Amino acid sequence: MGLVPELYAPGELSGELIDGWLELAEEDPGASWFATPDWVLAWWETLGRRGPAEIAVWRAADGTVEAVAPLHRTSLRLHPRLPAAVRCLTPLGSGPGAADHGTFACRPGRRAELRAWLGVLARRETLWLPDLDPGAADLLPGGARRVAGQSCPRVGLADGFEVLGSKQFRSDLRRYGRKLAAAGVTFRWVAPGEADAGLLPAIVRLHRLRRDALGKGTTFDEDRLPLHRLLVSRARPGAGPAFLVAEHEGTVIGGLYGFLWRDTFAYYQIGWDPSWAPLRLGTAIIAEAVRACADQKLAVFDFLRGTEPYKYRFDATDREDTTWLAPHGPTGALLTLKHRLKG
Repeated sequence: MGLVPELYAPGELSGELIDGWLELAEEDPGASWFATPDWVLAWWETLGRRGPAEIAVWRAADGTVEAVAPLHRTSLRLHPRLPAAVRCLTPLGSGPGAADHGTFACRPGRRAELRAWLGVLARRETLWLPDLDPGAADLLPGGARRVAGQSCPRVGLADGFEVLGSKQFRSDLRRYGRKLAAAGVTFRWVAPGEADAGLLPAIVRLHRLRRDALGKGTTFDEDRLPLHRLLVSRARPGAGPAFLVAEHEGTVIGGLYGFLWRDTFAYYQIGWDPSWAPLRLGTAIIAEAVRACADQKLAVFDFLRGTEPYKYRFDATDREDTTWLAPHGPTGALLTLKHRLKG
């Protein structure tokens, strides 16, 4: 096929191509959940409002999908308090919604070709590549500049749950568990494809309650429900949204929501009733989620972005996502200046 890929609008992708993309993402060790068609297409249909986008596809002679690069144009504001914005090209599915570990699903033999193609695009317009996984470094076009980094703590589960954290922390978790059990609280894991229709809205509502109690805002609200409902509806056994739920007398009082993908669970959001704070319900939910993942022999519990201290009590270690800018013309100059001033 050469350097020029096949180009499709998201709505033009056949079921065969989507299946091939998914198979490619499953086989690419660097492709996170956020590089799958499940996330990218659901994002385009909801937060992306079905806007103009192109998906570049490289295929082998037998039709096997070997690389996929979904892109769309977006506007980046130069300052939060100013209306001025500039247009640039960015991966489809990045930006709003907190898509971490960005990359393009690609077989080893196509990576140099995909990098060269991105380089051609970068000579025409500015590329904005946010929150890229470290493994995506060899896909960056020449001239790309690192402009930001974001730590993403993760916990290795190879040795099981019971060895995580300090001796004191493990003792604390057992004490929290006993008190919650005595109060009648139970926990259960809800695998991909098993959530009922009311579970996600309940967790969004509880998340809002918790954030309100802290006096903080959130973007994980009713406006984002269409995206997450679609993700839940398209889950498959072993892949997609999963939950750790806390219940009391048949009522959901807390829940942790994330994405199961291969050997990793990525923790996305949590919600719980603040009235249970004295019994440390929030910490217990996270601990039970980590335990459930370890019991399923998963390799990694990924906390995604953010360096909140509680994550490191579970022995999390940092992996850094990085944001890159391949500047072109006035747009690139303005974005370069913005990040120089921030630095």
